[in-house]
Amino acid sequence: MNPSTTARAHGRVNLLGEHTDYNGGWVLPTQIPQYTEVTLSSTPGRTVEVESSQGRRFAYDLGDEAITGEWIDYIQGATHLLGPQVAHRGGLRVQIHSTLPEGAGLSSSAALETSFLQALTRHHELGLDALAIARLGQRIENEFVGARVGIMDQMATGLGAVGEALFLDTLTLDFERIPLPLEMMDLLIISSGITHRLSENDGGYNQRREECEEACRRLGIQCLRDLDLSTLKLRDLPETLRKRVRHVVSENLRVKEAVVALKAKDLKLLGQLFVESHLSMKLDYEVSLPEIDLLVDLCRAHESVWGARLTGGGFGGSIVALTQKNQSDRVASEVIPTYESETAETAERLL
Repeated sequence: MNPSTTARAHGRVNLLGEHTDYNGGWVLPTQIPQYTEVTLSSTPGRTVEVESSQGRRFAYDLGDEAITGEWIDYIQGATHLLGPQVAHRGGLRVQIHSTLPEGAGLSSSAALETSFLQALTRHHELGLDALAIARLGQRIENEFVGARVGIMDQMATGLGAVGEALFLDTLTLDFERIPLPLEMMDLLIISSGITHRLSENDGGYNQRREECEEACRRLGIQCLRDLDLSTLKLRDLPETLRKRVRHVVSENLRVKEAVVALKAKDLKLLGQLFVESHLSMKLDYEVSLPEIDLLVDLCRAHESVWGARLTGGGFGGSIVALTQKNQSDRVASEVIPTYESETAETAERLL
């Protein structure tokens, strides 16, 4: 066992493939420079002492993990699920440093889970590989925190890379890394100033998943990836379920088209797919907000932008825009003041 162990995991922005992962579909995230770093050291007894670089502290005893509704639950969930594998090894001192904003839709929770699990695996020599860590991170969210998320964020933070898109089949977990043509483009991420939470206390996300599961039951299929637009029997579904299914099925197609666009360096097509994806999330999946729509519209109206969309689970968070090379500074400097003058929110450029 090492005296201390440090691990780092980056956040992610999802280029396309929103709400498709828990439907067994395809996603296309990329890592961003912001990260969470965790350093572990062993202590006597069975207490886990956690301190963040922002000065937030928390302590609990191994085996006595209890949901709080706070960020510490991602740490507690890990030790709870690992149980005896870590409990008999003594207490821990956990130091966390993060440059990722919470609630901005950039996977701050997955980065915390992944970095903690990576550090814990090495510190206690647990033998967990990257895929096992991703699966365990998803279980933390599903079984302990109460957010019924798919596995995209954990795979992206653990197996992705800055400068590459991770084309992931969330059913088989097969993936391909696709270089971004950064010599031709910039990615611009702007936080709306409206934080979101995907826990059980904020039911919009879980409700969408339940609606998709109900649609599958009515259609007699295992998951929505089994459908395509030509065979989709939307007339057999109530209006709300019809819209949810239409988003997921069309979003899967957009992910596959985006892979083709990236490989061909067709940024005009990629931008159009961004636009179509946002409209689908706004009108069919209904996870956008007026402030998010305004940010997207302001970016889309800019001459240097190919496309923009809500990124992340929705109900707040951030937008991602695809801009011409070396134009993201100008876009942000023009869009953000206009947004802030028309809303009560404070936007922030994150990339």
